[in-house]
Amino acid sequence: MSYVGPDFDPPQPRRLRRGPLTVALAALVPGALIGWFVYEAVGGPGDSSGSAAGNTSSASSTASGAPASPTGTASNDDKPPGPSPLKGKVVVIDPGHNVTNFQHTAEINRKVDIGTNWKECDTTGTSTNAGYSEAQFTMDVSHRLKALLEKQGVTVKLTHDTGSPSWGPCVDQRARFGNDAHADAALSIHADGAPAGDHGFHVILPASVHAGGADTRAIVGPSAVLGRGIASNYRRVTGEPFSNYVGDGTGLDTRKDLGGLNLSTVPKVFIECGNMRDSNDAALLTNGAWRQKAAQGISEGIVSFLRG
Repeated sequence: MSYVGPDFDPPQPRRLRRGPLTVALAALVPGALIGWFVYEAVGGPGDSSGSAAGNTSSASSTASGAPASPTGTASNDDKPPGPSPLKGKVVVIDPGHNVTNFQHTAEINRKVDIGTNWKECDTTGTSTNAGYSEAQFTMDVSHRLKALLEKQGVTVKLTHDTGSPSWGPCVDQRARFGNDAHADAALSIHADGAPAGDHGFHVILPASVHAGGADTRAIVGPSAVLGRGIASNYRRVTGEPFSNYVGDGTGLDTRKDLGGLNLSTVPKVFIECGNMRDSNDAALLTNGAWRQKAAQGISEGIVSFLRG
């Protein structure tokens, strides 16, 4: 039993206090609604059609989470460049001779086994009549060629570089360098020392040899492809003609007496870039701009081979 006496007042509901912010918002809402209706009726900024359909489409795209795009397609500029198709390819460059070989005659005259017979470890190479050595030429072109191939993504290794080693290396070591590197292609760079009047360049291919420690049977075919590619591109880029004294006008010569080829187990060729004893060829071989062309021609031949 409950009792309500005369002193009992029933609880009253609490009254909300309205502050200045509440009052201000209440005043602004009707005005905002009116402004919105007017905006929808006349169209937003930049809407020359005066229709709300475009705004509705844009709003739905935004609501769905799809990014707005003026063309509706992604730009190719936003895509990262793909990897070089030649990345992972290995090329070994063998700069012929060594500028200090003449100071180590005993060492370079030592005989090494090249499979078919025994031959000197290395030679001094030749030079122009003015004294520009073959070893200087081959190292310069090798460095230029290395830079060009590396721009294509190729890994390039030299059998030796300036000042290291102090002589050589021997021809069997040069071949072994390419084998140990598992090179996709190897090239030995030279310039010839034929009599004056003999001019032009030629590429030397390995003959089929199976004797002693030499077995070129597996590389004869791909080496021929490599050599023909280098010969055609070198001629096109440099303008140097095929040799008039070797190769019967083909620019190609096949030999089995070179240890650098006989002992190779990877596709390999030599190039005799010109005759240092011919005045016209010598003028080219001693010109830096022309040597850049020589490197470019060789590079294009190698790249063509690597791309298959």
